[in-house]
Amino acid sequence: MFELPEAMVLTRQMNEHLCGKVIEDGSLGNSPHKFAWYNRSEAEFRSLIKGKKIGKAWTKGRWMIIEVGSAHHLVFGETGGSLILHRDLSTIPEKYHFLLRFSDHSALTLKIQMWGAMELFDAGDELNRAYIRDMAPTPLDEEFSRQYFMDLVKKLCSSGKRSVKSLLTQEQIIPGLGNSCAQDIMFVSGQHPRKDLASLSQRELNLLHDSILRIVNQIIELGGRNDESDLFGNKGRYQRIMDAAAVGMPCPKCGESVQKIQYLGGACYFCPNCQNL
Repeated sequence: MFELPEAMVLTRQMNEHLCGKVIEDGSLGNSPHKFAWYNRSEAEFRSLIKGKKIGKAWTKGRWMIIEVGSAHHLVFGETGGSLILHRDLSTIPEKYHFLLRFSDHSALTLKIQMWGAMELFDAGDELNRAYIRDMAPTPLDEEFSRQYFMDLVKKLCSSGKRSVKSLLTQEQIIPGLGNSCAQDIMFVSGQHPRKDLASLSQRELNLLHDSILRIVNQIIELGGRNDESDLFGNKGRYQRIMDAAAVGMPCPKCGESVQKIQYLGGACYFCPNCQNL
């Protein structure tokens, strides 16, 4: 699934390579998918986009928003898979869940994995969409300051017990983060996924905040994670530290064997020595 760093990589590439293209036609996919979300009929979608020019693109958490003409915004959200700009129409995949054809004989396709939203809004109306509406600051926003983070943790702890992984992955408390980013954030900050958030010292909270910013920005700088692709199908250069391949391997810090547990709806990979409870 695309997390905040991949969404930022993709929108940067859209602004460089997609902006200014004129839409000739489009489709809401040729392969039915139970968890592909659209807000327009095929006919309505095609009539609204035809002849429109692609404008700037930007990221909000795990959502990518693209200007289509002066009156509409195209939204890709909570998705993963392959979002590809085809410079040659012959490379369009046999099956896809979204397609734009451009007047210069290039095309954009999205083939989702698991689920995803591909929706066209009247400009500004996307801000009322669930998950975008009232979105909290992300690690790429200026508002995501040290003080904001401390206040967020204090508020969460006052309303009940929270773990470190819960802070990083649940309910989009920190928008844009997911299970993959969270593994390396917890590792570099030395925190066990089950660690009680309220038990962290000021120094540990400072390190956790720094680690969030460090990992997110490092993944962006390296073009995304190595198990995700950019707008041209190229894999990212960020090699994840804690993932399925690390299980049973020596911890890069201390040499202890990396372990795996299931917690909060997903796998967690950690060093029992560096990330102890």
